[in-house]
Amino acid sequence: MATIKEAVQQKYGEAALQARTGAKAGCGCDSSCCDAITSNLYDDAQASALPAEALLASLGCGNPAALAELKSGEVVLDLGSGGGIDVLLSARRVGPTGKAYGLDMTDEMLALARENQDKSGLTNVEFLKGEIEHIPLPDNSVDVIISNCVINLSSDKDRVLAEAFRVLKPGGRFAVSDVVFSGADIPATVPTNMELWVGCVAGALEKVTYRRKLAAAGFEAVDVEPTRIYRGTEAEPFLHHFMSAFIRARKPANVEKTCCGPACCA
Repeated sequence: MATIKEAVQQKYGEAALQARTGAKAGCGCDSSCCDAITSNLYDDAQASALPAEALLASLGCGNPAALAELKSGEVVLDLGSGGGIDVLLSARRVGPTGKAYGLDMTDEMLALARENQDKSGLTNVEFLKGEIEHIPLPDNSVDVIISNCVINLSSDKDRVLAEAFRVLKPGGRFAVSDVVFSGADIPATVPTNMELWVGCVAGALEKVTYRRKLAAAGFEAVDVEPTRIYRGTEAEPFLHHFMSAFIRARKPANVEKTCCGPACCA
């Protein structure tokens, strides 16, 4: 049986290839579930400024680049950047004195993202290969971390949050869109369903758990704001317990250590 990482790489590699053919990438679960999560996230002005392939490859659940209140000159890192849509939008917001990094582990997505960068003409962008559990950037090097429906795909979320804390500058912001669920009983088969893992549902955290994990990693001012509550479908009737959320937190401005979470201080 494939590991979660292998299943995610395979599915998102296929999604990148789909986008190259002009087809909308599929998210891994049934089409109604996918539409509930990924549809209508970007307005016409944002869409018109991007290569078509970036939109076709988008499998996010929000619009973190718009919600993160990015400022000119800031350094932004997108965890799990896919076809590059949120990196390119961020690069426009931070301007030529800022920089937008995209991090992804899937070769097909990285190739597509770099092609989309070339088409966009943006030069303040860099795509890195790597895993979100092991970010290939120095300590205290990033102003803002964004991510769009990717952290839920990791089987080691404590490590992801500890790494995010490490690379953020003191006072830096964590501003991600992700799938969460409310405190309800979820069918026992959901967390073991690999298709639902790659479809961004089975790996989702409960809202209170997300808050606790961010606090344990060292973050302050944690907030989990629902942005879209899903409707149950015939194939996945439990889906109404899940929602897109915008998750904010901040690395303390006076922090002395680059990491105080359990994943890196054991």
